[in-house]
Amino acid sequence: MSQSPQSNPNATEISETPYGNAAGFARYLKYDIISGLLVFLIALPLCLAISMASGFPPVAGVFTAIVGAVLTTFLSNSELTIKGPAAGLIVIVLGAVQSFGHTGGQDPTADMKAYQMALAVAVVAGVVQILFGIVRAGILGDFFPTAAVHGMLAAIGCIIMLKQLPVAVGQSAKGEPFEILKELPDKIAHANPEIAIIGVVSLLILFGLPWLKSRFSKKSLIQVVPAQLIVVLVTIPLGIWFNLSEEHTYSWAGATYTLNDKFLVNVPNNLFSAIMHPDFSVFSNPELKGAAIKWVVMFALIGSLESMLSAKAIDMIDPWKRKTNLNRDLLAVGIANTIVAMIGGLPMISEIVRSKANIDNGARTRFADFWHGAFLLAFVALAPTLIHRIPTAALAAMLVYTGFRLASPKEFMNVYKIGIEQLVIFVTTIIAVLATDLLIGIAIGIATKFAIHLINGVPIQSFFKPFLEVQTRGDNTVVINAKGSAVFSNWIPFKRQIEQLGLVQKNNVIVDLSGTTLVDHSVMEKLHEMELDFHQAGLEFEVIGLDAHQQFSEHPYSARKKGMARIRRITVVTSSEIEKQLESAMVDMGATGFTCIPCRGVGRRGLAEGHVAEDQVRIEAVVPSEIAERILAYVRRNIAPEYPVTACIETVEVISREQFEPATLAETVTS
Repeated sequence: MSQSPQSNPNATEISETPYGNAAGFARYLKYDIISGLLVFLIALPLCLAISMASGFPPVAGVFTAIVGAVLTTFLSNSELTIKGPAAGLIVIVLGAVQSFGHTGGQDPTADMKAYQMALAVAVVAGVVQILFGIVRAGILGDFFPTAAVHGMLAAIGCIIMLKQLPVAVGQSAKGEPFEILKELPDKIAHANPEIAIIGVVSLLILFGLPWLKSRFSKKSLIQVVPAQLIVVLVTIPLGIWFNLSEEHTYSWAGATYTLNDKFLVNVPNNLFSAIMHPDFSVFSNPELKGAAIKWVVMFALIGSLESMLSAKAIDMIDPWKRKTNLNRDLLAVGIANTIVAMIGGLPMISEIVRSKANIDNGARTRFADFWHGAFLLAFVALAPTLIHRIPTAALAAMLVYTGFRLASPKEFMNVYKIGIEQLVIFVTTIIAVLATDLLIGIAIGIATKFAIHLINGVPIQSFFKPFLEVQTRGDNTVVINAKGSAVFSNWIPFKRQIEQLGLVQKNNVIVDLSGTTLVDHSVMEKLHEMELDFHQAGLEFEVIGLDAHQQFSEHPYSARKKGMARIRRITVVTSSEIEKQLESAMVDMGATGFTCIPCRGVGRRGLAEGHVAEDQVRIEAVVPSEIAERILAYVRRNIAPEYPVTACIETVEVISREQFEPATLAETVTS
């Protein structure tokens, strides 16, 4: 669906939807090449950092970004995603090489063998992803509940921070997450001071620049310059000042420390000499075969899931609302992963941070991804010596920052706002992943969601099968009546029915959920996405029948259970002189109605002063929480200073919540 230039801040010069075809390559070259350049500045240090943290040679991550950019640009229809190595896969790749005998640099021969075995695993996983695309398995991404997936990503963020914080201060970290956490204070206490200076300066830049950018105009230069680039520009001179390229010792606070080029990124002068090939003997080795198969599953499943979620997230913020064919994109990523693993690269996905930067920098088509890969190739081919000057502590700091963003307090708050049950699933998944591994952890998260659904009365027979009745109306409209439940585990057949009857057969669709016991958050969120799909297709999509369902929170996409709906009632007792003023203010702030009762009374201060009861008015309004708080703030600010007033807010249950919500409430909450 086309979007006008006025509604799209990145489209002031064009009016139609841009696509990455032959004509689009030339027409949008200026926008795509500029965005590609700016994304390259972010991608270079991150590719190096992710590769080193994964136990691969630093240049392996660059190989991945280059191959991904070149191949997927032409194989996928995802217009604005950037393909490359991702922090979310560090835990998997590092786990694989360690299970194959990686020593962390103590035995280079063993490390190389483990690296090549991991490449073999990545090749097979890439083939599995190709098969996923061929059999149209992209829809499986809809099975995993949102809270469990976010919990898995947050756990990955915690693991990245735990493993990279010691590296940022000149130490190393091995073992399970809770073991590293236990040893972390000692690691920091015995930090290499000069390396720690580089790491701390890097962290200050990474965490401080977003705050600084918020103080400047959006058109200023500081908004364009990536924090990662500033880190590189600052820490390379610091590394030269500390003479990291030559082995020497120095004293600090009575202790002696050693510095050498192991604290710098190690890349070959000849790019072709870094090419490595997989060692498929891992699949014939009886001692390693089981582990190899496990990691194939992890690479293919988690990598595919992360890639699909990232592609869907970028589609949601694409200024032109273009839709990625997830099966085609999965096929493209699988082909690229198979090829890049054959030459020594890391696994790739659609990477969310670089893709978001791609949009922010004004990219129009998928050729922005191509240009970011071209700049990477040119840089590593022509300036490998400059890459060797980058301190590893700076790259570790970048990963600490990336891990923090995956597991930031905002993530916990966002999940909590959706519902307390979502927070339980989220936190359970985090703890389970940290205590076990990714597959077991997300399985425990999903099991937790099933348990919560059972507690909320979801019939077992409707866990995996939606009970749907279809009615056809004469106005080109189909009504789908859902019975039992509408939850994440039965959404896939539910979605197929909606798509077949609506998008394929070109009908308007009404989904009636009045017969359901529970509609969970995942389905509420996906119904909203479905509404956007219908809108783009020029069709109507409506969800009805939730009047008798109780929301688990004020969030518009929270889970809903059949029963009385909870909402807030605000009661204000004050002078009858300002009755009209207060009624008008309540309506202006979103109240859909009110009750006014004349009364007489006197407050504590009046009793103390000997006053008798006076004419007053009691005004009540049943409203959502945010509107109740807004009215209460108005009473404190505008009424209480001049008039005696009593106000209170209480939770009440109503038959239907929707009659008390203003039409703009969902938009207000979402924004």
